[in-house]
Amino acid sequence: MARLKDLYSTKVVPELKAKYGYKNVMQVPKLSKIVLNIGLGEAIQNPKALESAEKDLSAIAGQHPVVTRAKKAIAAFKLRIGLPIGIMVTLRGERMYDFYDKLVNIVLPRIRDFQGLSPDSFDGQGNYTLGMKEQVVFPEIEYDKVEKVRGLEIVVVTTAKNDEEGRELLRSLGMPFRKN
Repeated sequence: MARLKDLYSTKVVPELKAKYGYKNVMQVPKLSKIVLNIGLGEAIQNPKALESAEKDLSAIAGQHPVVTRAKKAIAAFKLRIGLPIGIMVTLRGERMYDFYDKLVNIVLPRIRDFQGLSPDSFDGQGNYTLGMKEQVVFPEIEYDKVEKVRGLEIVVVTTAKNDEEGRELLRSLGMPFRKN
């Protein structure tokens, strides 16, 4: 069993239950999925960019990513419907907890000049979005083999009803938020 899942059931659930007065364990917010996404605008001119980003994302996530395609045509960007413009992975269950653990305890502390994450990046329903400027902070990525430094978007989806509950859940699970 994942270390984080164990922490959630033994420490976080009773803590949140007491704080928000939940009557049932099923009311307590939990992580439902984590979505990793790399937008590749340059894939229109350079199809090879897709392959290297796919290799990096599958190393980071531990599962094969899906190619996302354009839904609209935008002439100014030379974009047609159906062209590959990104890749994404959805993590659930054991892999999700392992990734979250790695993100909080290994990856975020490796970021240079890290002051903590913004507590304001919630979407109103308790889901948190975080952008990474470079994929090389992940331990699976070998710096010498990186063709191009790319950004990466991480969305942590929770079952929380609002931002306050989502923030409290992530803080209890070790997310290092900045003190405002």
